Amino acid sequence: MTLRLKINLIVGALTVLFTLVVMGLQLRSMRDSVHEEVVAANRVAAQLLNRTVWRYAAQGTPAMLAFLQGIGRVRSNDITLLDGAGTVLYRSPPSTYKAGRDAPAWFEALIAPPPSTQSIEFPDGRLEVRSNASRAAVDAWDYLFWLVVGALAMLVLVNAAVFWLVGRTVRPFGQIVDALNQLQGGRFDVALPPLPGREAAAIGAAFNRMVGELQTHIETERRAARAEAQLSDNRELTRWIDQHVEQERRMIARELHDELGQSVTAMRSMALSIAQRVGSRDPASEQAARVIADESSRLYDAMHGIIPRLAPLVLDNFGLAEALDDLVERTRRSQPGVTIDTRVRLGEVPLAPELALTLYRAVQEGLTNALRHGEATQVQVHLAADAQGVQLELRDNGRGLPPQGWQRPGHYGLRWLAERVETLRGSLRIEPAQPHGVLLAVQVPLPVPDSLETR
Repeated sequence: MTLRLKINLIVGALTVLFTLVVMGLQLRSMRDSVHEEVVAANRVAAQLLNRTVWRYAAQGTPAMLAFLQGIGRVRSNDITLLDGAGTVLYRSPPSTYKAGRDAPAWFEALIAPPPSTQSIEFPDGRLEVRSNASRAAVDAWDYLFWLVVGALAMLVLVNAAVFWLVGRTVRPFGQIVDALNQLQGGRFDVALPPLPGREAAAIGAAFNRMVGELQTHIETERRAARAEAQLSDNRELTRWIDQHVEQERRMIARELHDELGQSVTAMRSMALSIAQRVGSRDPASEQAARVIADESSRLYDAMHGIIPRLAPLVLDNFGLAEALDDLVERTRRSQPGVTIDTRVRLGEVPLAPELALTLYRAVQEGLTNALRHGEATQVQVHLAADAQGVQLELRDNGRGLPPQGWQRPGHYGLRWLAERVETLRGSLRIEPAQPHGVLLAVQVPLPVPDSLETR
């Protein structure tokens, strides 16, 4: 049911109710008026005839008849003359007012008073004066009929006017509904023109503001989606670059270990062989050969120090625990004054290659920062794994974080490490340790998705 129809029904119902109330009041007024008219007319007629009839009754019945015939019809009364035996000698003629028409019996019974009869006795007979409300009832019926016709016409006119006015008033709501349907259909550029009427204009202005805000939010969402897609692409590109860098570093490390390492070892062996052969016969050649052997030995040691930094070959061959032991042992040899406590509990939990490499790089970066920037003398490395995930904590007693935090410009190693941990759906946390120092914590859930593993 539309708003227009509801308003029309409400107005129509109120009009009908008002008309019924008016008609009820009119019926009550007509009933009182008919009662007053008929009863008073009957009483007056009876009193006048009672005063006059005796004069003509003394002259005889013919004089009475002539008198009554001269009177004719008395309004709202029927006059009947009867002789002593009860025979009707005279009956007043019917009324010529609206002759041939009568009000419905139910209506006449509704508004007419009960018939009253006044009887006048005289020696030769009896005169009866009976009230008759038929003409008054016809007048009331005609009045009520035209009242009902007028009420119906007024009802039709009022409802037609209300229907037209309401239709004109709610016409802007159709535009609003159409705009909402277009908005639901995906047209986010729809706008409403200035609408007539205070309420419609307010709704139209609010709709236009809503569409404007919606367009702004949609544009913001689109930009966020594009930025997220670009960020995802950048992360994929970064991950791809990291994988290829790691591959290149492994290849370089293996080339250094397999090719250059053997060549340097051969050079040292040949130099020592030359020194032994020359002996005391050529002290200068022996000294030169031993210098070459020493330099080859130093080159070999330097090369073996570079190889773990390029790629932890121990990690590929023996696993994360052995690789961390090798890293800690080399750090102890290079930093004799530093105490490093290592606890690794991996159990039988299998670690994906990329996860193992990320944890190794995290320990490597944490040790480097603790010793180089924090000047720490004690470092604790705790690594544990279970079916839910892997937890790594590296705590030192160094100088702590700088005032700007670890995300200040220049800490690219930690940023790179954070991105790698986020790629594995993990979290990196760096915060001050108590009483002093830095805590580096890495947590990665298991299992790592296949799409994130290094193939």
